[in-house]
Amino acid sequence: MCVTAVESRPAGVALTPSPGGHRPFGARIKAFVALTKPRIIELLLITTVPVMFLAAQGVPDLWLVLITTIGGYLSAGGANALNMYIDRDIDALMDRTSQRPLVTGMVSPRECLVFGISLAVISTVWFGLLVNWLSAALSLGALLFYVVVYTMLLKRRTAQNIVWGGIAGCMPVLIGWSSVTNSMSWAAVILFAVIFFWTPPHYWPLSMKVKDDYARVGVPMLPVVASNRVVARQIVLYSWVMVIVSLLLTPLGYTGWFYTAVALLTGGFWLWEAHGLQNRARAGVSGAKLKEMRLFHWSITYVSLLFVAVAVDPFLR
Repeated sequence: MCVTAVESRPAGVALTPSPGGHRPFGARIKAFVALTKPRIIELLLITTVPVMFLAAQGVPDLWLVLITTIGGYLSAGGANALNMYIDRDIDALMDRTSQRPLVTGMVSPRECLVFGISLAVISTVWFGLLVNWLSAALSLGALLFYVVVYTMLLKRRTAQNIVWGGIAGCMPVLIGWSSVTNSMSWAAVILFAVIFFWTPPHYWPLSMKVKDDYARVGVPMLPVVASNRVVARQIVLYSWVMVIVSLLLTPLGYTGWFYTAVALLTGGFWLWEAHGLQNRARAGVSGAKLKEMRLFHWSITYVSLLFVAVAVDPFLR
């Protein structure tokens, strides 16, 4: 995730790209790239490529890595563009999304819709013809789950939106494995579960920080409808389950000492941060002193280090 400076203005007031509605070509290209949410996709690829090393028990075919990565970017990019198309009404009212291309007018809703659908079709065909059809089905399933189940059905209706909606973000693990083996295994399922239990305690701290934004548009993220104490307790619960699940790979014979050491050290620090957040919430601390973003930033480092260990471990066994 990145934080960018934006012009101070009332939320919901769209910026016109330039007088007369002129939209420069270079700015338009950047806007279409922004529709794919490239910084979020970086996290998805971090969980895809290392799993390919684990599946291959060494270095996978590098051409396969390249085409799988491209296909994953196209698929996730299409899902993100369609998400922006559906959420364009609330994006215009939230400070953190007020500079998105549909809000500023750099891309029209129709262009965004066509762009998202095109990426969805291209990515599915890409996976099917160049990788395998199991990976194509998983990729399409992830896209549809994110767009239909999370964005359209869950996000504005339940505080459990990010829990079940996070399944879409777990799918790159399965895609990475299936791209190498054209099959599934318990190793892939375990890593899927790691990301599943990682997603809520990764996203809820950010939601705590921007809960006023979500409250303004009526999106019932957990920090909007529950106290900091309740949210922190849920974060600790999911964190413990995540760390325990991450350690299952070794007794089942999929990883060795290096992965285990990294999982223990990074997971231990995660639990330290999660319990620290819970202690501050219990004490009634709020505002900047709550330091909820410490866990959010660490969550990105955690998943990066853990999956690097997944990739390196086969070479040290």
